[in-house]
Amino acid sequence: MAYTFQSRATADLIMLEAAAKKILEILEKTPGAPGIITLEQIPHALQALEQAIVEDEARRREIEQEAQSADDAESAHAAVTSAELGSVTLRQRVAPLADMLRRSAQEGKPVTWKL
Repeated sequence: MAYTFQSRATADLIMLEAAAKKILEILEKTPGAPGIITLEQIPHALQALEQAIVEDEARRREIEQEAQSADDAESAHAAVTSAELGSVTLRQRVAPLADMLRRSAQEGKPVTWKL
């Protein structure tokens, strides 16, 4: 399944369900149901996304450091944990939606989503 984010300021953005749910949770929105990010909520949404990116990057750096400094058994565990994080960073996943939010704010349009 996929989510479709829409704004009259940009083209539609289609995002796979797992990534969209994670982002909606960061935005303190209910995944699953159609919803809206109002013009007034956009600045807070952008701030929440940026904070989540900072935290994700810090966690990734910590895992990389653990993998480099650990012995073989711990290194294997750290590699598994690193693989669980995935190769696509949160920054990469969020970028299209953050761009949509910025452009929507500039044009005074809300952002909606649906399954």
